[in-house]
Amino acid sequence: MKAAPVKRTYSTLPVWVVEDHHEVVPYIYRAIASRHIPLSGIKMVHLDSHPDMLIPVNMPASTVFDKEALFSELSIENWIMPMVFAGHVSHIAWLHPYWAQQIKEGEHNMHVGRDKSTTTIRVTSTDDYFLSDGLYVPADQLEDSKSLHLRVIQVDPADTSHSSQGQNDCISAKKPKTDSNGDVNKEQEHQPQANAFTCSLQPPDGSSTSGNSAKAQKGSAASFVSSLLSFIEQNDAYILDIDLDFFSCKNPFKDIYTQEEYSVLQELYSFKRPKEGADEEELLDCVERRTRQLEDLEAAFADLLEDDSQNTIDRWAANPGMGSLAQLVSSLKNRNESPDYEMVHQAGLTCDYSELPHHISSEEEIQQLLLAVQLVLEALPKPTIVTISRSSLDEYCPAEQVNSIQNNMLNILETLFGTLDVRKEYESAPEESTSQIPST
Repeated sequence: MKAAPVKRTYSTLPVWVVEDHHEVVPYIYRAIASRHIPLSGIKMVHLDSHPDMLIPVNMPASTVFDKEALFSELSIENWIMPMVFAGHVSHIAWLHPYWAQQIKEGEHNMHVGRDKSTTTIRVTSTDDYFLSDGLYVPADQLEDSKSLHLRVIQVDPADTSHSSQGQNDCISAKKPKTDSNGDVNKEQEHQPQANAFTCSLQPPDGSSTSGNSAKAQKGSAASFVSSLLSFIEQNDAYILDIDLDFFSCKNPFKDIYTQEEYSVLQELYSFKRPKEGADEEELLDCVERRTRQLEDLEAAFADLLEDDSQNTIDRWAANPGMGSLAQLVSSLKNRNESPDYEMVHQAGLTCDYSELPHHISSEEEIQQLLLAVQLVLEALPKPTIVTISRSSLDEYCPAEQVNSIQNNMLNILETLFGTLDVRKEYESAPEESTSQIPST
């Protein structure tokens, strides 16, 4: 009888920094292969303005067992769920800022498996996030299903304006003690600190919650730290995953299309929710309608890519719900003789039940969010690996802010967890900033 593989530990905390978020997956697989994180039952703490939990719609489920084929299919919005179906990831805590509300707050338990009829990956969640992409199927329609426990937690900016001393106390987290050689003293390594939160949090509307503890914000320290400490146990090997657009986030399509064009896209791609408490038949009807709607729109823009003559426009605009297509194409062609219709369709796919998050943070708010994240991490055990996505080339994180945010985030990680093994797997710009968290 074979003994269970021995779990290995890194001498220093590895931090993989990539540009596009799905590029972290090979490094996660490398950590699995080297037995630093387990083959199954992996927990992930995922800080991001986007859930990234969609699924490559037409990808055969079997692709997850061909590593290189899988990597080629992944994109920034759909890299997590294939790892769930493959049996690796089973618990996800999505920590999101207040401007990102794509999935309902709280706990979501679902199954992720192979659809018997299409052999693609589908889920049993009825949240709008999954329904609007046509990803729901009933549990009895899935094969080889895996359980996913998802916890959605809002993190609000930390408010340190009431006390300069309080701000000092929050930012000055304890560094792991080192011996005479500068190495971390093993007896003093990072331990979770449930009472580490000494700063209040700033609600989204800017109002104060002091003196009103009975109405704690859903992003308050006490609520989400308690939730996370029940999610991550002291000896868990877990992934800390951070998208830098958590701190400041753009909807890049708003820079590409006019407000009028964007409004037409919202109309064309609008998602009709099922009624509250809909039964299985109504949910399946909703998915069928949505799938047909998206397939028709994809076909329309594929046709326009080949021939955007008036005849083609009129033919598609005659379809139910597509009357405004002519208005959209006319506007696009007034600004560009050869519009990128594939890009137009990709933009439309983000206009369903809600817009993509768009909130360019001030420097003060970025610092408050960095402090909030520091407080969260201070209360958790040390992660096994850290993955960071810059998301700046596609402009989800503003290019003028990304380097400063990244350096501040790395500074926080080093403050809390000691020496880091930082691997920058992206092309650095010559002017890359080296700014640090300001001392006060």
